[in-house]
Amino acid sequence: MTEDRHSRFRDAHSDRDRAEHVPVTPQTQAPAYRLAFADEEFLCREELRPVRLQLELLKPELMLNEHGIESTIVMFGGARIPDPQHKDQARTQTLADLSHFYDEAREFARLMTEKSKESGGRKNVIVTGGGPGVMEAGNRGAEDAGGHSIGLSIVLPHEQAPNGYVTPDLSFNFHYFAIRKMHFLMRARAITVFPGGFGTLDELFESLTLIQTGRMERVPFLLFGKDFWERIINWDALADAGTISDQDLDLFRFVDTAKEAVEIIDNWQPAPPRDSLPGRER
Repeated sequence: MTEDRHSRFRDAHSDRDRAEHVPVTPQTQAPAYRLAFADEEFLCREELRPVRLQLELLKPELMLNEHGIESTIVMFGGARIPDPQHKDQARTQTLADLSHFYDEAREFARLMTEKSKESGGRKNVIVTGGGPGVMEAGNRGAEDAGGHSIGLSIVLPHEQAPNGYVTPDLSFNFHYFAIRKMHFLMRARAITVFPGGFGTLDELFESLTLIQTGRMERVPFLLFGKDFWERIINWDALADAGTISDQDLDLFRFVDTAKEAVEIIDNWQPAPPRDSLPGRER
């Protein structure tokens, strides 16, 4: 991260380094003496949660700005969907059958990254959750095209590391799910959702709700695998029940191949956010 200084005051780096080389005394070794911004124990206090939230929002934002990234293509999807070469190791036959979406995700990311490179890698950069499965396929496809991609990882109880295809300088790690979700969507030019589990469903419905309620501009919202999505969610039943409107079913499209998805994104006509919620007019 670069730092353009416009202040005549001494910079924080210098004082932090200086403070590490003071004489060892009871006073200098006491927690109270530590510089607040260099005191990890202090920053992890419960009362500092608002500061940590701000830091998690700021750090990726500043670094993405420094890399000149203007827009992204979001790829949500299951961590358990295997590379077809390893589908014999899948936990269920269904996961093995879904493995072809790994290849579709990889191809989609490759095609979008080829287009992104025309802007110098500033526009339509692939962003994933940084993990395995569909996420790995997305970052891998970007690397296939010789471009960069973003990984937004999150600390989980079980051990994990970002997949090896995320561009290192664009590999971020989060503590707060909410801030991570904001970074997924703030630059989103399109949202794609591949088959997945609870996490994927959470990301799907939160993103769709933002568009449904007019809190976010409409973007291409593509669900890969019509058979999968219609099997696990009865979309028409929601509309028939009146809990969503018929118009809400037009907020997303089903696709089955990377080429279908790219064609929709290429031909998308920008649409403003909704100014009303169909079915809830008064």
